Formats: sequence, structure tokens, C-alpha cells
Amino acid sequence: MGLLLRRVNMWKTTEGSTGRLIQLCLGYFFFYVVTGVTVKYFLGSSTQGLPGMDGMEFLVYSTLGGTAICLSVVLAMGWYRLKSSNGMEYLYIIPSGICTAVVIPTTTLMYTLPISVMVAMVIMRASVIVISRVVDSLQIRQGILHKKVYREEDIAVVFALLAAGANLLWVKKGDFDFLGSAAAVVILGSYILAYALRIYIMNYYKNTRAKGISLDNQGFFGIEQIAATVTLLLVSVVLFFSPQWLGWDVPQINLFVGAITHPQPLWQWAVLSGVAYGMVAFFSVFIFMFKGRTATFAGLVNRLTSLIAGTVSTLVVYLVLKGKFPKVQDWISLAFILTAVAFLSLAERKRTAELAAARELNDERYSRYPVAPGVAGVR
Repeated sequence: MGLLLRRVNMWKTTEGSTGRLIQLCLGYFFFYVVTGVTVKYFLGSSTQGLPGMDGMEFLVYSTLGGTAICLSVVLAMGWYRLKSSNGMEYLYIIPSGICTAVVIPTTTLMYTLPISVMVAMVIMRASVIVISRVVDSLQIRQGILHKKVYREEDIAVVFALLAAGANLLWVKKGDFDFLGSAAAVVILGSYILAYALRIYIMNYYKNTRAKGISLDNQGFFGIEQIAATVTLLLVSVVLFFSPQWLGWDVPQINLFVGAITHPQPLWQWAVLSGVAYGMVAFFSVFIFMFKGRTATFAGLVNRLTSLIAGTVSTLVVYLVLKGKFPKVQDWISLAFILTAVAFLSLAERKRTAELAAARELNDERYSRYPVAPGVAGVR
């Protein structure tokens, strides 16, 4: 019984603690591995006994599953009741939800490109890491963020960029030329723009809470997901009827319409696979908005976790689905990622001590730190 209680206590963590952060990362990692593998499974060639779905068809089904699970939890848990200080938060949380509606399909579309799961994740995640650092710099200048970005965090950013560079610049003859593909550039550009606005809004909300007003991450997530669902629904209706209303004859739109009017045999399973991606959304938002951390740190934790998940996904695809074995540049990227994680762990130690000294952590384990008023405001 004593052993059981100790194991249970291991999972009892407080808001803003390193333990809570690790728990979120574990959940994020698991569901992202599932997401990465299922994408390649459903898009695999029918000659290999796999479903062989088109990327657009799978996008329709997986988005339905992911959106459904997020909206169901939000409504069931009452997360749409935002703990607002003045009611003005809705004016920027709803636009964040619209950006989410752009991020959802572009993420899946990135995986449909003829590149490995690992490469797709590296490209997207490195982009978001840069965005997070820019957001911190901007909000420090605006007087919104009153925390210092540690040198270790900046070093981790550099290694994260090296991880992306190994794949973006190491293009051999016969490899997919990412920068030479108009579709790939448009998808990535939309993803980056939407995420830039979203990360800025998340951190604006987190860093502008008045004293005594709690950080309602569940409420933020709830409003954001409702706005994203409504946006996706409206856009889907327009796309579905566009051939009739506007006379459009676009191959991608025709595939979108066909996925609904003539669903694939395994469409129910594809919808179910989207639930994993929906679960990723919970952990992703809560990591991005983690208490007491800068956008740089939270962005690094979020993206590096998914990058490691990308490595595992690629290996699983290789072993189970007979996919491609990770290339040399993929392993070099992983080495850079692990180096970034090492520097990030050093930054987390410093941040935990800083928060504990400022009495921002409600945990007895940090009570030994002396009170140091204003330490969290050092720039």
C-alpha cells in the first residue's frame, strides 16, 4: 500500500512545477507519435495493403475526429465559461481560434507531402521556435513581458535552428525539394503566419493577467476551440458548395467534396485516428501557456517534444509499415535537438529557482528558497 501511495504521489504535481511540465510533455509525446504513424498508415500505398487515401481525403476525416474530441471535452467540462477580468479577452481569443483553424489543416497537409514525418516536424517546429523568440522580444519591448529570456534558452534556439537547417539545406538529387515546391511553401507560409498571431495572443493573455486574476488556460482553450470549429465549419460549407455556387473546378476541392459524398471504405477509422491529433491540441496549448515561462521556453519545450516524437514515429513507420529509414541528416537533427533539450533543462532549473524565490510556485518543496521580491521582473 505504501508503494502504491508513493507512485500516486509521483503524479500529484502543482501548477507551474517542473513535474507538471513533464506530465504535459509525456502526454504530448505519446499522442504525437500516434498521430505521425496513423498519417503515414492511411496515406500508404494500397499495393502494400494500406488504405492509400489521398491527402485531402484523410485531412477531412482526421480534422473531423480531432475537432469533435476537442469540442466534446470543452462542452462537457464547461470550459467555455472563461474566467474573465473585464470581458475584453474574447476580442483576441476568438481571432486566436481562427488562426487555430488554419493551423489544423496545414499541419496535416505538411505530413501529406513526400517527406518523412521527422522532416515535416523539424520544419514546422523550428519555425514556431523562432516565432516564440520573436514574440518574447516584442513583448519585452512593449512592457508586456517582465521576465528575462535566459542565455541557455537562446542557445537552445540556435541548436533548434541547426536541427531544421540539416533538413532544409541538405537536399540531394532525387530528394523532395521543399523550397522548390509552391504547394509546400504556401502550406508552410500559412502555418507560420497563423501560429505567429496565435503565439502572440497566447502570451499576451498570459502576461497581462491582473494581480489576483487567475490564468484560466482551460477557458482560453475552450473559447479558442469553439471559434476554430465554427471557422472550419463555415469554410467547409463554402468549399463544399463552391463548385455549384462559383463554378470552381479545382482538383483539391473536388477531392474534398468527394471525401464527403463518396467516403472511403475506412473513413470511420480515419476519423478515429484524428482523435489522437485532437488530444495533442490539449497538451500543446497548456504547454504554450505554462505558468511562469517565457514564450521562448514554452515554444522550445512544445516543439522539441514533438520533434523527438517525430523520430520515434519515423522509426515505427519504418519497422511496422516498411517506410523509409531515417536519413543521416535526420539523425544529425536529432543530435541538435537533444543538445537543445540539455540547455533547456539548465534554463528550467534557473526559472524554477526564480519563481520559487518570488513565491510564484505553490509547492512545499520550493519553500526553502528565500523571498526575493522583484526577482521575476529582472530583464
